[in-house]
Amino acid sequence: MKALIPAAGHGTRFAPWTTLIPKEMLPVGSRPAIALIVDEAIEAGADEVVIITSPEKPLLKKWFEKEPPKAKLTWVDQIDRHGLGHAVLQAAEIFENEKDPILILLGDALVSGGNASAEMMKVSRENNGASVIGCEEVPRERVSRYGIMKMAEGSFDGRVFTLEDIVEKPSLEEAPSNIAVAGRYLLDPAVFSYLKDQRAGVGGEIQLTDAIRRMLAEKKVFGYVYPGKRHDIGNPQGYFKALEAMGENS
Repeated sequence: MKALIPAAGHGTRFAPWTTLIPKEMLPVGSRPAIALIVDEAIEAGADEVVIITSPEKPLLKKWFEKEPPKAKLTWVDQIDRHGLGHAVLQAAEIFENEKDPILILLGDALVSGGNASAEMMKVSRENNGASVIGCEEVPRERVSRYGIMKMAEGSFDGRVFTLEDIVEKPSLEEAPSNIAVAGRYLLDPAVFSYLKDQRAGVGGEIQLTDAIRRMLAEKKVFGYVYPGKRHDIGNPQGYFKALEAMGENS
């Protein structure tokens, strides 16, 4: 199984710190956040981890030269940035011959309280290798910040559900639920074929959510509300909560 970590963003929400150090290199305990995310992928079964980075972030590569992980690392530079879908698309050639689902872990999302990726792998195996999206419940007033899930009627058992639709950053009135994408995806490689001709969506960016939405017409996708807690280290509040939850154990 291969994993993909998009980590080329500017980190503007954490300025001025991120003008000096990439947000993925912010320390959590004695190690940078990116190392913990790579650990999660490997513990879930990844034997190769592809990191989408940029020439402006040489510190990421320097860290892993110092602390090589127990899996192959492949680096892909993203020069222009046009959204998460565009970042994922940079690795299309690497994954074009894959048959198994690809694990995607956002480089600014740490999860405490268990290995969400491993749990999603289990859900996939129990459903004939189907795609699985990691989710969390969010306050209704914040749904416009996330990809929001529409569950197939009668399919939600409290953790796992069949995905009927997914909407990127809907208004409160248009949101089909308050169950949001939470930084982890396990996707059929077919998603790359949709990304290749995906038009720009919300914010003028290529949205991974839009490609998944199109893939739903041909492929079954499940949502999984994992029990762990996602921490958005791209902003100071999320980072400090990650330190409280994970700092002593890293």
